[in-house]
Amino acid sequence: MPSRISNNSKFWVAGASLVVIAGAVVFVGQKFPPNGAHIAGTIAPAERYRASQLSAGDVTLGDNSVPLLMQTDAFQMMIKNPSFRAMVADPGFQALAADPQALAAMAQAPQAFSALASHPAQFAAMSRDAQAFAAMSGANQAMNASAFSAMVDNSKAFAAMSQQPAAFAAMANHASAFAALASHPAAFAAMAHNAQAFASFASNPQAFRVAAAAPKAVPAMAGQAAAFAALAADSKAMAAFQSDPKVFSAMAGNAAAFAALAGSPAFAALAGNGRAFSAMAANAQAFAALAGNAQALAQMAHSAEAFQSQAMAQGMAAQAMSAPALAAMAANSRAFASMAQQPAAFAAMAAHASAFAALASHPAAFAAMAQNASAFAAFANDSKAFRVAAATPAAFSAMAGQAAAFAALAADSKAMSALQSDPKMFAAMANNAAAFAAMARNPAAFAAMASNSQAFSAMAANASAFAAMSGSPQALAQMAHSAEAFQAQAAAASMAGQMNAQALASMAGSPAFAAMASHPAAFAAMANNPAALASLAHNAQAFAALAGQPAFMALASNPSFSAMVHSDGFAKAIGSQ
Repeated sequence: MPSRISNNSKFWVAGASLVVIAGAVVFVGQKFPPNGAHIAGTIAPAERYRASQLSAGDVTLGDNSVPLLMQTDAFQMMIKNPSFRAMVADPGFQALAADPQALAAMAQAPQAFSALASHPAQFAAMSRDAQAFAAMSGANQAMNASAFSAMVDNSKAFAAMSQQPAAFAAMANHASAFAALASHPAAFAAMAHNAQAFASFASNPQAFRVAAAAPKAVPAMAGQAAAFAALAADSKAMAAFQSDPKVFSAMAGNAAAFAALAGSPAFAALAGNGRAFSAMAANAQAFAALAGNAQALAQMAHSAEAFQSQAMAQGMAAQAMSAPALAAMAANSRAFASMAQQPAAFAAMAAHASAFAALASHPAAFAAMAQNASAFAAFANDSKAFRVAAATPAAFSAMAGQAAAFAALAADSKAMSALQSDPKMFAAMANNAAAFAAMARNPAAFAAMASNSQAFSAMAANASAFAAMSGSPQALAQMAHSAEAFQAQAAAASMAGQMNAQALASMAGSPAFAAMASHPAAFAAMANNPAALASLAHNAQAFAALAGQPAFMALASNPSFSAMVHSDGFAKAIGSQ
């Protein structure tokens, strides 16, 4: 009897629970119906797909993300789209959709990925290289960013060096010695014109001092006797040669490149530019590592020059930005590229950078605020109330979905202090709610930006420079692209010993590489999945057509996209069209 009573009790408790759950679902459905405002781009409301019944395979108990995704306007548009229907009909599409973030990343460079998918071996090779780049230590990437700062600050000199990549690499490997030579440009030019004549000094640097002190007795020096005599009298320069005598053999080993460089008009911009060589010397470790791939090093100089040109076009000298700011642009180029996609949001973040730097330590809370910025507008007049609300997030509907994240934010005294110091940040978000919501709808791009406190700190430290950039989002995007290209080229140069020349060349110039480096595990899995690659290769045209559509991006970047594609309800929806 007790057993029967116990069983009956369980039955009634379970039944009551189902009633409560059903009531909650009805309430939530009425209170917060899915709507087109949560989809990127301008998408008109569409008639909802209504399947007669959801099957057991459509949804996990307690998880209604798939049916909700299928009720969005983006889904309604896509199931009627011929390109989308062609792709999802391919047997390999389910494998392709296994990682929504990777799929969204591929949509940023559809032609490049479709072409790569037709060559699985190349796809796999680039994926391995991307994994190696992603595994590079933060210190290495910071060194590359420092090199970027040095190159931008001396763009003309480095552009001149890039004309002769082999000579550039030699100078990068022996930066301190060349910095000494830069103080004596006439002697430098004479040595560059006839580098072979100085080769023997590599094994006897003391002899170089003696010869330079009596230059008329040395044919290669006699034409610039006064210049060499001055060089010999420069104890600091002589010490640099004594410390690195291999500079002479480096010049002799690349004699043709140095002669060509010395004969070009650009040499004048280079030879006397002690700042450029000093910058290389100050970042010797970075430049020595990068010198392994002369071609990539030259491409890096072009990217730095492009960045400088874009900054100048906006009436803002790149030199006006501090070295840390330039380095931050290189180290966080993807974050700045994401910001540039929404100019109004970028302007707001630039104007309140310190507050957003605090939010960047709590990306989940940041994302929730971006998705519903208007709900936080009132806190602009009462920032202390924000702390109270964040400490009890379950009571505040706009925070309840990320309760743990807001609780952590409330417990972060430094972040709370930053928000209380600049409460107008809440108003800035609310006034640009649509822009912030659009950013949040692309999870991959938003994550690259939202969790990057270094990028916001750089903005805060260079407020006027970034405020100027916010007035020209197109220029900002181009500058971020130049910085991003620089990092890819730096990766190719740094990994010269691990990859063949062809791989290095493709890596430095491929838009696919950056996407792979951002999601190395996902692309490694895809490289081992022939069905996924075949689907992408066979549907290249359809994928290219879809890539530019906001509705597709909204679906593809949704965490539930893969589960939806595998569901019975999805198959029925596609079959009903």
